[in-house]
Amino acid sequence: MKKLFKTFNEKETEKLGEALGNFLAPGDIIALEGELGAGKTAFTRGIARALGVEDDVTSPTFTIINEYPAAMPFVHMDAYRLRNPEEIEDIGFSDYLTGYVVVIEWADMIEFQLPDDVLWVKITVEGDSTRNICFSSQSHRFDQILQELKLN
Repeated sequence: MKKLFKTFNEKETEKLGEALGNFLAPGDIIALEGELGAGKTAFTRGIARALGVEDDVTSPTFTIINEYPAAMPFVHMDAYRLRNPEEIEDIGFSDYLTGYVVVIEWADMIEFQLPDDVLWVKITVEGDSTRNICFSSQSHRFDQILQELKLN
């Protein structure tokens, strides 16, 4: 299933992430795609807020993995600086596949290492602040979430 949203500023992009975050559970993996500055981290901040993260959510570009304490454990990963896709396993990726909600920026760089049950979110830039956010899933669980997902 595919579903497309359009946001017109960073706040709306965060709000859409928060709307999605309200449906997520431990074990869910959100795979983000989009060029630099597309809004991947803003979207992730919204998810984190919905999960109860109180810390500032920043891009893990240099740390690769940021783990946030919350009512629902949350991990934010960034595959951009990995020298090779196998390096994700060296930093403990598989340890986070259960018990955490995981959001991965630049997930297309490690796509073959992801399980099948992943929600893909592609963010494309249109103008200065407008974003097209396309969700795609091949999972019954995520398809159900996408049917209910709204930006209000």
